[in-house]
Amino acid sequence: MQIREAVAEDWPRIWPFWHRVVVAGETYAWDPGTSEEAARALWMNPAKRVHVVEDESGTVVASAYVTPNYGGPAAGIANAGFMVDPDHAGRGYGRALAEHILVTAKADGYRGMVFNAVVETNPAVRLWTSLGFTILGTVPDAFEHPRDGLVGLHVMYRAL
Repeated sequence: MQIREAVAEDWPRIWPFWHRVVVAGETYAWDPGTSEEAARALWMNPAKRVHVVEDESGTVVASAYVTPNYGGPAAGIANAGFMVDPDHAGRGYGRALAEHILVTAKADGYRGMVFNAVVETNPAVRLWTSLGFTILGTVPDAFEHPRDGLVGLHVMYRAL
């Protein structure tokens, strides 16, 4: 696998799984009706540092972005978004990308990383805790999960 910074030409390879994940409505608090244009502006925003994972065949199987979570004097705390193509889940791409992003974010000068809205039923919660993130709190019944009904959203943090 290769992890590298994304280029504009990667978007058509990210969009199919981005759309599939968001439309599923299980892990992101983004509108499932988000247009491709709006999704591209959200994910590929120039203020974000975007990465992709390519498998051995050159297929983009995951992507992540890093951006300041806050501004001004608090801009040293990063936020990130991660997506793995569901057809390629469970093969270690998410963990490898997460480990890469944590190292990159620290090298870029961030002091910590916060996730503002991790759906508590998201299997990635296990990944984040295994990588040293702690749950600072949970907003109860904040997310309408398509199968599980109302579930909480965790705020998770890790020092870098």
